[in-house]
Amino acid sequence: MSRLEGMKKMMTGEVPIAPVAEVLGFQVVEVEEGRVVIEMEVSDRLHNPMGTLHGGILCDIADAAMGYAFVTTLSDDELFTTVEIKFNFLKPIFKAKLRAEGKLIKKGSTVGLLECHVYDEKGSLVGHSTSTCMILKGNPERKRVQLK
Repeated sequence: MSRLEGMKKMMTGEVPIAPVAEVLGFQVVEVEEGRVVIEMEVSDRLHNPMGTLHGGILCDIADAAMGYAFVTTLSDDELFTTVEIKFNFLKPIFKAKLRAEGKLIKKGSTVGLLECHVYDEKGSLVGHSTSTCMILKGNPERKRVQLK
């Protein structure tokens, strides 16, 4: 099974989602090569002391969408790690259904550049992120998330 097929099986529940996704409550809802969409409901338990969504949670959903999008482009003998991430917080979030759309911008032989737009249920852009990921060649048995 290819990494793309594995991500599609994750979307349908045939392959378990990452533990952090279970904790935060996000779900993969769209998968294609180089693009993944994740959705999640924001609840009070994810708020910071000011009553808005904690910024780290918003960054995490973007990181996951971009990482999953990158995974769909990797071969079986490749892993990856995020080496840089930047997030622009554009609007406070109280309670909302978020949609994070991660997509590959460019993949080279050693690094990839990705971006993510995060929207609320009204379609308003609430965050934008970019990420640089480094491709790691090696033992496929050391995968962090088993997609087979």
